[in-house]
Amino acid sequence: MFKPSIALAALAAAAAFPTFAQTTPEAAPAAAASPWAFTANIGLFSDYRFRGISQTDRKPALQGGFDLAHSSGLYVGNWNSNVDSAFYNGANIEMDFYGGYKHAFEGGFGLDVGVIYYYYPNSGSNPTGSTKIDNTEVYIGGSWGPVALKYNYAVSDFFGAPDSDGSSYLDASFAYDLGNNFGVVAHYGYQWLKGGAIVTQIDGTTANNISDWKIGVTYTIDGWVFGLAYVATNRDLTGGTAALTNRNISGDTAVASVTKTF
Repeated sequence: MFKPSIALAALAAAAAFPTFAQTTPEAAPAAAASPWAFTANIGLFSDYRFRGISQTDRKPALQGGFDLAHSSGLYVGNWNSNVDSAFYNGANIEMDFYGGYKHAFEGGFGLDVGVIYYYYPNSGSNPTGSTKIDNTEVYIGGSWGPVALKYNYAVSDFFGAPDSDGSSYLDASFAYDLGNNFGVVAHYGYQWLKGGAIVTQIDGTTANNISDWKIGVTYTIDGWVFGLAYVATNRDLTGGTAALTNRNISGDTAVASVTKTF
């Protein structure tokens, strides 16, 4: 958190003839706490799963970003990860930019509304003239204690797929502190797809929706969070580098991670 330094008052002395007197020091008022809070995060994952589908050809991912929040509830942020360049037509980095408003109500309820833009630098360069991939979604979320529910709605073509705006995603999650530095996390997501975003599975059948889920445990020590989670979907999909061998990138897997927020 940004916080101005606290000024210290100097001691003043006054001299008078024929006696000397010293004034009582007065402390300067403490500087007000800054309304801004800045945090950064970094993480290493054995696989980057986005809505249940590997974005790194089932290989490790280094991720990180930052958030700047105001006491009014407004916030902006950025998050980044390596991705499979064959999956994103030449881009090997995902950069997410987002902003919104959060508010906590009495009784433990929370509200979060905002917009997120998924950007893939150099996308569309390999092969030359291929589709440039990006995506813009608006979202609204609510939370109460360990439970959260969030809905994302694509206002652009969904990751470059034609006529796919209006695709949406519902995310239900749960995080609970078990004590002694242990925690448990769970998630269920449901993706609705439209237009060109409708997927073709490895067996040739098509699907206009995808379900994904996760359940895992965490252990925190000195601010570092170690995690192990089981991740799966109800679809068998391939893409990017994995498509060369028709390998499944949405099947069941275990994802190990270590993260830290500063």
